[in-house]
Amino acid sequence: MSVQETLYHRLGGYDAIAAVVENLITRLRNDAILGRFWAHRGEDGIAREKQLLIDYLCANAGASLLYTGRDNKTSHHGMAISDKDWQIFILHLDDTLSFFQLPDREKKEVLTFIESTKNDIVEISG
Repeated sequence: MSVQETLYHRLGGYDAIAAVVENLITRLRNDAILGRFWAHRGEDGIAREKQLLIDYLCANAGASLLYTGRDNKTSHHGMAISDKDWQIFILHLDDTLSFFQLPDREKKEVLTFIESTKNDIVEISG
């Protein structure tokens, strides 16, 4: 696969992924149910979280970028994220990708990748 064919480049590179993360985190923080995960976080901690998410997504989309954060299972352990939380998150992600008019191919790839992380993030079924 050439550099131009990576999902990272098809998404628009670093700046595009950073814009998606900013939009998504804003939606999640403002959600009546999911906002609890950010309710008592300082702005510096949220900024760090955004940067880690940007790096994680870039690295997993094919960028030559080293992700230095923890794995999903470790970083989400003890947060009591439920299936309901996950479904709300996916709706916000879908809305964010639609907001940026992501082409169907790339949108499907992003959603498929994110769904592949569910078992490491969701702790409560039902």
